[in-house]
Amino acid sequence: MERIVEILREILEIPSPTGYTREVLAHIEKRLNEVGIKTYYTNKGVLIAGNHPEPDLVIVGHVDTLGAMVKGILPDGHLSFTKIGGLLLPTFEGEYCTIITRSGKRFRGTLLLKNPSVHVNREAGKKERKEESMYIRLDELVEKKEDTEKLGIRPGDFIAFDPKFEYVNGFVKAHFLDDKASVAVMIDLLLDLADELEKLPVAFFFSPYEEVGHGGSAGYPSSTKELLVVDMGVVGEGVYGKETAVSIAAKDSSGPYDYEMTSKLIELAEKNDIPHVVDVFPYYGSDGSAALRAGWDFRVALIGPGVHASHGMERTHVKGLLATKELIRAYIEEKFL
Repeated sequence: MERIVEILREILEIPSPTGYTREVLAHIEKRLNEVGIKTYYTNKGVLIAGNHPEPDLVIVGHVDTLGAMVKGILPDGHLSFTKIGGLLLPTFEGEYCTIITRSGKRFRGTLLLKNPSVHVNREAGKKERKEESMYIRLDELVEKKEDTEKLGIRPGDFIAFDPKFEYVNGFVKAHFLDDKASVAVMIDLLLDLADELEKLPVAFFFSPYEEVGHGGSAGYPSSTKELLVVDMGVVGEGVYGKETAVSIAAKDSSGPYDYEMTSKLIELAEKNDIPHVVDVFPYYGSDGSAALRAGWDFRVALIGPGVHASHGMERTHVKGLLATKELIRAYIEEKFL
């Protein structure tokens, strides 16, 4: 298994729904510190990596994923929930999950339609899948609300769904490739560049709140002039993305990305024969969007590996991961080497 895929598998297996990212960030921090890459946290909880004191270019990807939170305990002891981010409920129906309590206890469960058995509910297949019609079946011997409360489960506890990682024929299949595929690319490139980082004015920004819209709104080094966002490329009808290529976004729903940066990325992809597409994403925002809305005065561009079936059972290809890595490397070398 290629190193980049192994890195991706490792971080996918660490739960990190938005608001509960400390474990995956600690894992990344440890991995980078072991090879001499300096890291620090912002007050908001962003992990920033790099050895240059005044980075000109910041590369950002987000570690947080879709998930859920316990909303309440039902009369039979099982759980109601609220979504974190744009969880596509029909895709996550039947998925196993872990409930993480504030005291650190963990319990297992399954996301199901209420009254899910077709042998007693003839409308089970027709029911709209939404928070009000679904629940978390808790894998504990509970019959009433008080039984669950005795376990220590409370409203506000996080719910993390299993990633279901599989690697086959170069394809990576899993939940949460948005955006852990890009984070794996960033880590793999950082490991390659470890010995050169002192002379490279580049920092890597691991964002913890992108899925709820404000991840990239704060915390950048004051020396930042350019922001290169690495987030999933869209694959589907009406767009050009491919799982085996890096997508270069000219525009998303927040507006056009920086003309000069985007043009340079296209030029470098063409010059270096990096598999790529130039695309427009109709229903999409990024950490770069959040940064621009917050008033930061730097240029922003967006690239990322093509990911099929976003916010559901996602899939990408190792070729797309490597194409993204090589485009970032080419951009850094063009600017600083």
